[in-house]
Amino acid sequence: MLMLGALAVGFLVAAVANALVGNVAPAWLTLLIGLIMAAQFGLFLHATRRGKFRAWDGLLDDLRLRGDERLLDLGCGRGAVLLAAAKRLPEGRAVGIDLWRSVDQSGNSLATTERNAVAENVADRIELHTGDMTALPFRDDEFDVIVSSLAIHNIKASAGRAAAVREALRVLRPGGHLVLVDIGRTGEYETTLTANGAKTLTARSLGWRLWWGGPWMRTNALIAAAPNG
Repeated sequence: MLMLGALAVGFLVAAVANALVGNVAPAWLTLLIGLIMAAQFGLFLHATRRGKFRAWDGLLDDLRLRGDERLLDLGCGRGAVLLAAAKRLPEGRAVGIDLWRSVDQSGNSLATTERNAVAENVADRIELHTGDMTALPFRDDEFDVIVSSLAIHNIKASAGRAAAVREALRVLRPGGHLVLVDIGRTGEYETTLTANGAKTLTARSLGWRLWWGGPWMRTNALIAAAPNG
């Protein structure tokens, strides 16, 4: 992201430099490239700093949680979604699981998530685990709600992603809700869910606020219900 911002500034500076020496055509070209890169940088920054939080506030509100549910966040990372959910669960529990790899998210660590929970005053409502979402260390039917934000796509193999979705269904109680938000993979997840008896309730794009540089990197949401047993 920082590299994209630096490149945008570089092209804009080059446009000014070309204009000052009378190179009109190169000036217009570098200006156009610089503006496009600046727009991409702005979209990416908005998605990271604000867009994802607003989108998840809406998704969590739509779940109409009672406040006593047991919720699981697959690939919880630093806890943006986990902690937002915990605030809605005064009598419940928000459980996060991750491999805590910085390659997936900068600053990703269990200790960071614990500190964030303390800062948000929800440390007593969360529970953190180190584990693989393709082989969850939980009992069948243990959770009322499962969420995942921009995490399952980090599993490189399609078979692994399918295994993660099946594991989510295994630990979700009959009739429980599953909310998967990801970049370009939700159609694949929907196929696995349908094959395993789940019912799709909503499948949609989350709009420009979650474009990671442009519409070719848009974020989709899939909301499904587990089979009733």
